[in-house]
Amino acid sequence: MPDVIFNGPDGRLEGRYHQSKKPDAPIAIVLHPHSLHGGNMNNRIVYAMYNAFVERGFSVLRFNFRGVGRSQGVFDSGIGELSDAAYAFDWMQQFNKNSPYCWIGGYSFGALISMELMMRRPEIGGFISVSPPANTEDFSFLAPCPSSGLIAHGDSDESIPIDSVSKLAQKLGAQKNIEIEFTTIKGADHFYKGKVDLLNKEISRYLDESLASGEAKQKKKASAKKKK
Repeated sequence: MPDVIFNGPDGRLEGRYHQSKKPDAPIAIVLHPHSLHGGNMNNRIVYAMYNAFVERGFSVLRFNFRGVGRSQGVFDSGIGELSDAAYAFDWMQQFNKNSPYCWIGGYSFGALISMELMMRRPEIGGFISVSPPANTEDFSFLAPCPSSGLIAHGDSDESIPIDSVSKLAQKLGAQKNIEIEFTTIKGADHFYKGKVDLLNKEISRYLDESLASGEAKQKKKASAKKKK
C-alpha cells in the first residue's frame, strides 16, 4: 500500500495505491467524506471499502481531495473535487490499460462526487455509495443512472434522514436495466460508530454477489459466441 503523489488539476494530490498482481485486474477508486468536516482518505469507512476491493483482486486508489493532507489546493465546494476524482481516474487508467472494468466507491460527500464522476465515465460498471447526502444535494443528474450499485445507509443517521436516501434508491432502481440494492445498517449513525464491521460485511457480500454475477454473464456470452 505505497504512498503516491500524482498531478491533479490544481496541484499535486496525495494517495494510497494498491497495484494488483493480476495484469488484467479491474480498478476501483474510493472517495472520502467532506474535507471541511475532517474527511480524508484514512477515514475508517473509506479504508474498509478500499480493503474490500483489494481483497477481491482490484487495483485500488484512495486519495485526499485538494487541501487535505499533503494534497495541494483549497476546498472547492465539490466542483474542484470532481476534477480531482477525474484526474485520479486518469492516473489509475495509465497503469491499468488492460483493466476489464472499473468500480467506484464513496462515503457521504465522497458518495456524491463518485456518482457525479460515474455520469462522466461510462467505463465505470458498478458503485458503492455509503450515506449519500440525498437530503441536501440534488441527485437528479443521475438521469439515467448509468450503472447498478449498492446504496448503504444507517437507520439512525442523525445527519441524513433515511427516508431521503430510500427515495433516491427507489428512483434510481426504477430506471430500465438498472439494479439498485438499498441496504440499511441497523443502529448505525452517520459515522457508523460501532457498526463499521456490519457495514463492511454488507459491502463485501454485495461485491461478491455482483462480481460472481458479472463473471457468469461473461461466460454465457463467450459460450454463445462459440456456438455461432
